[in-house]
Amino acid sequence: MTTVIEKDDVPRDYYKATMENDALVMEPYCGCGNPLNDDYFCEKCNRKCHCRIIVCDNEITLERVKGYIRKSSQFSAFEVKLVG
Repeated sequence: MTTVIEKDDVPRDYYKATMENDALVMEPYCGCGNPLNDDYFCEKCNRKCHCRIIVCDNEITLERVKGYIRKSSQFSAFEVKLVG
């Protein structure tokens, strides 16, 4: 499981992005690493999560997400990072 930690050492909620059959798939995770359901509520932390980072598993996924961020207002508020 990937835990995203920023400079202030507070784990941030994120989407894990992968490509499946040439389609972008994004799964939400709490900053603690716990996968989230459709309601974005973390049972482990007992809080509602807000994902604003997209963590990509490889360069191909990263380029697809960057394209969406450039072209779509729905993605414009997201940050994108490559795992590793």
